[in-house]
Amino acid sequence: MKRQTTRQALGALLAGLCMAGGAAMAQTWPTKPVTIMVGVPAGGALDPFARALADQLNKTTGGTFIVDNRPGANGNLSAEMALKATDGNTLWIGTQSMMTINPAAFAQLRWKPSDFVPVLKAVEAPLVLVTNPSVKAQNFAELAQWIKDPANKAAYASFSPGTPSHFLGYQLDEKLKAKMVHIPYKGSAPQITDILGGQVPFGFTQLAAATPQIKEGKLRAIAVTGPKRSRYLPDVPTLQEVGQGDLTTTIWFGVFVPRSTDPKLVEQIRSAVMKAHKEPAYRARLEMLNFDVPDVSIPEFESEIASDTARWAALVKATGFKAAD
Repeated sequence: MKRQTTRQALGALLAGLCMAGGAAMAQTWPTKPVTIMVGVPAGGALDPFARALADQLNKTTGGTFIVDNRPGANGNLSAEMALKATDGNTLWIGTQSMMTINPAAFAQLRWKPSDFVPVLKAVEAPLVLVTNPSVKAQNFAELAQWIKDPANKAAYASFSPGTPSHFLGYQLDEKLKAKMVHIPYKGSAPQITDILGGQVPFGFTQLAAATPQIKEGKLRAIAVTGPKRSRYLPDVPTLQEVGQGDLTTTIWFGVFVPRSTDPKLVEQIRSAVMKAHKEPAYRARLEMLNFDVPDVSIPEFESEIASDTARWAALVKATGFKAAD
């Protein structure tokens, strides 16, 4: 009886070791520290999202994930650097403007969207039209009148040339026939800093980055650009509500890897990222950053990228805008 018990115990131990070994073999990603490439400076809206993702992937995979900020040419530098790594140890955070506007805006683009395969559409949000409180406008109608007054010499700030923040300002200027000056920045953090300081009176900016200042009364929110009001700013009307529905848009951040990455490895990466994305605590953290967390399939995401690309390409052509490398 005792011998049988010992034999059973040894059998159970061997089975456990086999199962553990199988699990270890199945857990093949990540095998090395993973770099999350971000094409903007620290601060703003994209950087805290990337850091939240890195923290969550650290927890759910047991691996090491490091955010690497490589600003330059509206994300093109980070894309080029990410494409050099096909071993699954580099993730690229692509944005709507990088993926769908850059191809039309940059004449000498050294990469193309098809070089990447989407892993996940991670977050999305509207932009928000904000003013410095010194601007004597409480709503869109009053802001439009203020912009059209030549005495105010209106200028608008964008968080980067060749982004929705830039083109929405351009379209608004065209509609108001105001001849505003466009003041571009390298990220939403410096854009908001200068609107707060009064160097530029207003602009379309990232909702996630601007909401704290709006709630503290340091910025005045005029309208959001989404198809419906944001739950984070429920008292702020949409552009549709103020008669500017053709300017409606949202921005998104996605996780991508080079298309030359082995498809089996891509699936392992996607599985790990999706598992992290479904964690309630992580989603709550993203919502604390004033992001909406979508649940869309890869085909749906690819379709959205295609439709966004067509929309912005037409606008880039209409404006004659060409970005510098």
